[in-house]
Amino acid sequence: MVVWYRELSTREKRTFWGCFGGWALDAMDVQIFSFLIPTLVAAWGISQVQAGLLGTSALVASAIGGWIGGVLSDRYGRVRVMQITVMWFAVFTFLSGFTQSYEQLLVVRCLQGLGFGGEWAAGAVLMGEIIRPAHRGKAVGSVQSGYAIGWGAAALLSSLSFAVLPDDYAWRATFWVGLLPALLVIYIRRFIQEPEVFETARRAAQAAGIKTRPLDIFRRPLLRTTLLASMLALGVQGSSYAIITWLPTFLRTVRHLSSVGAGSYVAVVTLGAFCGYLTSAYLTDAIGRRKNFLIFAVCCWIVDFFYMYVPFGNEATLWLGLPFGFFTQGIYASLGPYFTELFPTRVRATGQSFAYNLGRSLGAFFITLVGLMAQVIPLAQAIGALSLGGYLVAIIATLLLPETKGIALDQIEAIPGDQ
Repeated sequence: MVVWYRELSTREKRTFWGCFGGWALDAMDVQIFSFLIPTLVAAWGISQVQAGLLGTSALVASAIGGWIGGVLSDRYGRVRVMQITVMWFAVFTFLSGFTQSYEQLLVVRCLQGLGFGGEWAAGAVLMGEIIRPAHRGKAVGSVQSGYAIGWGAAALLSSLSFAVLPDDYAWRATFWVGLLPALLVIYIRRFIQEPEVFETARRAAQAAGIKTRPLDIFRRPLLRTTLLASMLALGVQGSSYAIITWLPTFLRTVRHLSSVGAGSYVAVVTLGAFCGYLTSAYLTDAIGRRKNFLIFAVCCWIVDFFYMYVPFGNEATLWLGLPFGFFTQGIYASLGPYFTELFPTRVRATGQSFAYNLGRSLGAFFITLVGLMAQVIPLAQAIGALSLGGYLVAIIATLLLPETKGIALDQIEAIPGDQ
């Protein structure tokens, strides 16, 4: 990372750290919930299906928020929307700690999801447009590694809370810490500016009297790209949600670990995920977006099968978490730069956020489906069946999309594969 990072300008570096922090804190706030599922099930007497619905509803709401955030980013600017969304999801994560019932938490989680989705929509396109083509994959992919940092922070915070506080207070305190990301808005306001390619395109459109039309992504020649990118996002995210949301519950109920013990296993997975993000980010520039997706998707399929279906001992499961996290989360690193390069500037945030968030919203139902399937088959088999199917969808979509490595964003009008 050091060599290419040194070549970035001051503006690129500031944007990198602002988006990295936003994504890490975003991930922390969202993943806190996954560590609290067993406690909430016990405290409120809710079923696994209801617990799954809490996760699904937030992600469906995030898809709506991401779509709205993308449209607003194309109209009003990436930086402004990013500030609003960071503040939004931080406040509603904090308010989750004050809920008194399942229904209240369901509402607050949906509201939190709006900000979660909007932050990715603004931040991903902001990074993709600021960074030069030679380093776009590495930089945007490295920002994605912030998700592992946030996930690991959620694991540590939840373990610490349950180690020092009674369960009735520990889960609330864990949510309250989710207010911290609001402080990032100060940094964003002071140090991050709009991308030049976006400002240039906006001025040119205004001079020509052209208005941004969100529905252009559903017209030729962009329709095919929009659909295939959505399929890719569905395959990657649906599989990931089935895994990471239910992983702490899997470790506690199938592997019979305590809250603190499950947290240590997840910490190993997040370490693997962090390394996977950085490796995938490098490879996406070195060998291209499509090849990188295919390699990681195939490896995800293999590792996921062994993790969920082969009855390893606890020690073996612990170390298998490294390649498990490496591939299942590292595959995300190519999504940001790839989606940025698939759409022209005038609808880039709209197209990128729609594809990503349609995949997210449909993929979110994998969480609920795991809960439903776990009523009739073992939890590990339910997680494995859905995640393996999702990776197959990702492989098919990747084979049908064009390669975009090294493309200049200001020259994108349409992708040849869409003609």
